[in-house]
Amino acid sequence: MGPAKPFARSACAVANSLDIVGDKWSLLVVRDLLHGKSTYGELAHSPEHIPTNILAERLKRLEAAGIILATPYQERPVRYAYTLTPKGKELGDVLLAFVRWGKRHIPGTVVLDRAPADSGAAAAATTTRSTRKARAK
Repeated sequence: MGPAKPFARSACAVANSLDIVGDKWSLLVVRDLLHGKSTYGELAHSPEHIPTNILAERLKRLEAAGIILATPYQERPVRYAYTLTPKGKELGDVLLAFVRWGKRHIPGTVVLDRAPADSGAAAAATTTRSTRKARAK
């Protein structure tokens, strides 16, 4: 690690972590990369439907922060495969804590499958419908 930069707000670890991944989308991108997605198209087809302009900006921000690595896999047009760096993979612990908290305190939430994008979304939707039906009974 290089020399410490001045902090935007304070030296608080929570505040500085939120400055990097505390927006509405960044941890969802990390979640999808942890689940095996790697291309822009795969990331764009997540169940939350991240707007493409925001996805492009978040990928650049996460790469600048050293959380992901973009590797070109096609020249014309240039297309990239995205992978998590070791620093990015460590966010898996953060996401696991969010999953545990959400399952405990937000009724009806589910854990998305690690299956490919389309089947994962379908499985999650099916699980959500089943959960809603069970609660309605």
